[in-house]
Amino acid sequence: MPFGQVVVGPPGSGKTTYCRGMKEFLSSIGRKVAVVNLDPANDTLPYEADVDINELISLEDVMSRLKLGPNGAMMYCMEFLEQNVSWLNDQLVELKDKYILFDFPGQVELYTHHTAVSSILEQLQKHEFQLVAVHLVDAHYCTDPGKFIAVVLTSLNTMLQLALPHINVLSKIDLIEKMGKLAFGLEYYTEVMDLSYLLDHLRSDPFMSRFRDLNEKMVDMIENHALVSFATLDIQDSDSISTLLKAVDKAGGYVFGEGEARNIQLMQSAMTADVQYMQYPLLPVCLVFLYFVVVEYVDSGFTEPVCMIVLSEHDAR
Repeated sequence: MPFGQVVVGPPGSGKTTYCRGMKEFLSSIGRKVAVVNLDPANDTLPYEADVDINELISLEDVMSRLKLGPNGAMMYCMEFLEQNVSWLNDQLVELKDKYILFDFPGQVELYTHHTAVSSILEQLQKHEFQLVAVHLVDAHYCTDPGKFIAVVLTSLNTMLQLALPHINVLSKIDLIEKMGKLAFGLEYYTEVMDLSYLLDHLRSDPFMSRFRDLNEKMVDMIENHALVSFATLDIQDSDSISTLLKAVDKAGGYVFGEGEARNIQLMQSAMTADVQYMQYPLLPVCLVFLYFVVVEYVDSGFTEPVCMIVLSEHDAR
């Protein structure tokens, strides 16, 4: 049974960067991984795609031949893939032994009310793919109460539309402090706590106050479902990636392959060693010096003073 992630989210949320970073991380822990690009607008990839929709259809060709705009052309491309999903299944046959990352387009309407993507995913599930949706949204939306409520509503709609095990992710979390001041602590946004507190901020906004009743209805609907929460991600931090991967694997029922858990532990140990090196940059030099002292004293037949020197250095640290 092949496992994989369906990577979705609005434009600019970091889907392609996520696929590259996740691929590198999975490869480093020994998991066989492949990336499938299903975004026909993504013609310059920072990773090597094992399957690329541009071999079937491209956004540029559709726009040129059918005289459609970007959004209309994207819809056409996904509907074309839906009608020719056998092409995708044939491409995936050779990847059955790999963990697959599906890099999808960013048009929000594909995951809120259009049915092409959900139909494609249903076909993949019929071929025994065990998939988890990873829905990325930019963390900077937390700095604006109105945008955050819209993001939560979009996330809820996407969850219901795709009908997959689902992980919502606040991406670029390492940049959140540079994007503006948060009204509440980060946990308030990740756990989507009582959104009525955000309504107070919206009422003080001259523009948003005009939509007071609409905002209240949206908040009520979100809280009545009580389904949305967010993980956080810094794609440059392997600990952050590892934490997210554990949540994704748990949602999808994936069990670590042979050696994966050990490799993650080794990686984390190496990171701890890097931190210790930053705290004690001269420690390796001291250890080398002590080694030569030990050799010199042993050759001279005096082992007791050496032990005293080594212990005193250890106690000093």
